[in-house]
Amino acid sequence: MRPTASKEPRLVSRPRTMSSRLSDVRESFWLVPATFSVSALAAAIGLTALELQLNLPVEGIVPSGPAGARSLLSSIITAMISFTALVFSITVVALQLASSQYSPRVLRTFLQDRIIQATLGTFVATFLFAMVVLAALPARDDQRLPELSLAVSIALVLCSSGTFIYYLHHITTVMRVSHIIGSIGAQTRRSIARLPPPDELPAVFGKVTQTVPATTPGMVNNTDIALLARLAREHDCAISIVPTPGDFVVAGAPLLRVHQVAGSTPRPVPTDRAEQCVIISVERTPGQDLGFGFRQLADIAERALSPAVNDVTTAVRALQESHDLLRRLATRPGPTHTVRDDDGTVRAQVNGTSYEALLAMTIDDIRLVASQQPRVRRLLDTVVRDLAAVALPVHQSAINRRLSQSGNSH
Repeated sequence: MRPTASKEPRLVSRPRTMSSRLSDVRESFWLVPATFSVSALAAAIGLTALELQLNLPVEGIVPSGPAGARSLLSSIITAMISFTALVFSITVVALQLASSQYSPRVLRTFLQDRIIQATLGTFVATFLFAMVVLAALPARDDQRLPELSLAVSIALVLCSSGTFIYYLHHITTVMRVSHIIGSIGAQTRRSIARLPPPDELPAVFGKVTQTVPATTPGMVNNTDIALLARLAREHDCAISIVPTPGDFVVAGAPLLRVHQVAGSTPRPVPTDRAEQCVIISVERTPGQDLGFGFRQLADIAERALSPAVNDVTTAVRALQESHDLLRRLATRPGPTHTVRDDDGTVRAQVNGTSYEALLAMTIDDIRLVASQQPRVRRLLDTVVRDLAAVALPVHQSAINRRLSQSGNSH
């Protein structure tokens, strides 16, 4: 009897909603430089066409003939290429230093920095503007020069020079560890502020009638629970998301569960439409994933406490930022987000990172590597005692376990 060949799971591309695609575009590194470049091309073509076709009264702005204009524009193009290469080099070095010294997960902070993007966009825009104006120069000396476009090219060079000086100041500022930690904390505080209001009633689900598996492996970044609730109403059911934002799912693992609603028989939910409500990517991103900010801060603290670095001050600063974030979440109930109908029927639910998991990342992991650092251990004990004084009763059991560990460590 010939053995049956096992079938490997086939990876297919997941359908995505337009909102998720637009979100990726807004957060991409290339958006600002591309916008600057397209604007420069449109401005250069339009301005040179107006000057050469409409004979605008702008003569004498740049007292130079076609030969001098070509030399000027060629110098601008060469200088902008050098500036762009220098900005790329400095940015790459900054990324390498931040990745090796702090954590690879802080690279997103640099790539999303609008100043870096705007600096690159300004240089590329100046280069493209000068290229178009150079192509529009007349061949004969007796023809009219696009002098206003030449003046704009010179103004763009001056703007690029000022931008480059500010870029040098900015990149040295954002590379400081205190700035990186502060940026991570500010980003996580924005995510906390966008958390939905807590659901006071417990969610009761009926039996599971369908399980939607994940078709691709990756990190769960965001969930569109409003779209999921509309889908549940269409098929007369309730839908719960199995992983939390920030979890890794493997192909074939449960992604969504369809539940029966009391007094109704749910219809099968289309898998492709259900998958559109959960965004899976190759890396974690801020937003609904509150644990991502805590993970970055914990990584910075743990690396700072490693024997190779031994930077206790950096570890203390990261722990202080985590303390503020934990204190804000301690006064909020559980991280469950539920969508209900007007009559209270649950239609969709997603669970966020639990307070227990955040404490484990911040307190337990750092305490483990800080066994020989009394300053960090004292700060950890102070953080736990402060959280116990302000936390809601739902979080007290997790905090009390850390209090008992604190007592045993002394």
